[in-house]
Amino acid sequence: MKQESAPETSDVVRRDRFSGGPARGFLSSMDDDDRIFEADLAVDRAHVVMLAEQGIVGDDEASTILGALEAVEQAGFDSLPDGEDVHAAIETAVVSKIGDVGGKMHTARSRNDEVATCIRYRLREDVLSAVETTLALRETLADMATEHAETVMPGYTHLQPAQPTTVGHYLLSYEQAVARDTERLFDAYERVNRSPLGAAAFAGTPFDVDRERTAELLGFDGFVANSMDAASARDFLVEVVAALANLATTVSGLAEDLVVFSNKGLVELSDDYSSTSSIMPQKKNPDTLELVRSIAGDASAGLNGLLTTLKGLPRAYNRDLQNATPHAWDAADAVTDAVEVAAGAVATASWDEDALAEAAGEGFSTATGVADLLAMQGVPFRKAHEMVAIASENGADYAALDSAAEDVLGNSLSNYVEPAAVEAALDPAESVAMRDSTGGPAPGAVAEQVAAAEVGVTADGDQLADERESLTSASAALTEVMNKYD
Repeated sequence: MKQESAPETSDVVRRDRFSGGPARGFLSSMDDDDRIFEADLAVDRAHVVMLAEQGIVGDDEASTILGALEAVEQAGFDSLPDGEDVHAAIETAVVSKIGDVGGKMHTARSRNDEVATCIRYRLREDVLSAVETTLALRETLADMATEHAETVMPGYTHLQPAQPTTVGHYLLSYEQAVARDTERLFDAYERVNRSPLGAAAFAGTPFDVDRERTAELLGFDGFVANSMDAASARDFLVEVVAALANLATTVSGLAEDLVVFSNKGLVELSDDYSSTSSIMPQKKNPDTLELVRSIAGDASAGLNGLLTTLKGLPRAYNRDLQNATPHAWDAADAVTDAVEVAAGAVATASWDEDALAEAAGEGFSTATGVADLLAMQGVPFRKAHEMVAIASENGADYAALDSAAEDVLGNSLSNYVEPAAVEAALDPAESVAMRDSTGGPAPGAVAEQVAAAEVGVTADGDQLADERESLTSASAALTEVMNKYD
């Protein structure tokens, strides 16, 4: 690739005749554009290669432009001249280095399709990074579930003691939820991974461009066919931010639970995920998890801001879209960090098995088990429910249950269930062991769920590796074809 020099120019490339007024700073997106600097260079290179292959620019011209782009990359983002955005700044830098031939780089495209392509190109990396953090969290949850498959704990509804379960069963409930978040991110990625390049401003171009070729060189699975839709659509941002907001909401629930369990003395967070008070030295606060919890609000606010920006925009391109993209960048960064912290907190938490076992028996949490035993013997469950409810008001022990049976069923409890079976049902650990239905908390059922989780994590990990390999291969292929213009 040729690297030629041109006379220095103090002026920037003017992409329109109004770009130098007092509102120029207001229009500028340079503060946010560092993120897509590498993406823009890749898009420029793929476009120039395509122009040369189609005979729209000469091979020598393509070589000269590609050489200038290499020099721009080596100099880095901070060396770019002032500009309205990174796209204009790179073009200015190229023209400053090689003169008018640099202006041919923008042939057969608009900033509209260029911007949309750069956003998608970079967003793919962010989505895959978020997927990677979900896999790490799921793996941690499954590992800890295996370790605590028999650790009995209280289960709550309405924050009231409800039924005994196990720490393993509890943690797997979040593994399955995060697995769906992984699925949503992959689903969104599929639609992100379509190239808008070649749509130009929105009405296509009279040049004989090859949109399939640029999509291939940039690692996209295809291109957005309609040129107006390609240049203006940002629904892919909505999908990604919605998936991230959902993930943040899932992890926020996990964080809230751990904060509550910490307050009850059921779990102790590692010092690495806690802090102390500035005035009360005895305090150990779950600050990191409180921040994880707050990220859900930030992500949902970003989604709302994005939807509000997009609501009612006329076709095709409108400058409002410049303010839409940062919502995606902010959500990707914050949620990815929050998931990493949540995984670390879970991996290093210490569960107090004695305190958990004691709490698991509070509030007559085994009551449902007694009602189930009666129902297994043919007593209508609603009648059994009534009987146990009365017993719960009078001691919740065998004597109270027997008295309630006499009142509600007209017979002693032993006429329906062996006393030993009732005593076993009243024990939290035995109650858990009884619940061996698919997906239940019994150790065998938990082991099955762990095995399924491990299979899911492996499959999703393979898909992540395949997607990344596809992008790496495309980048290598673009480099190889560029070398032909040396």
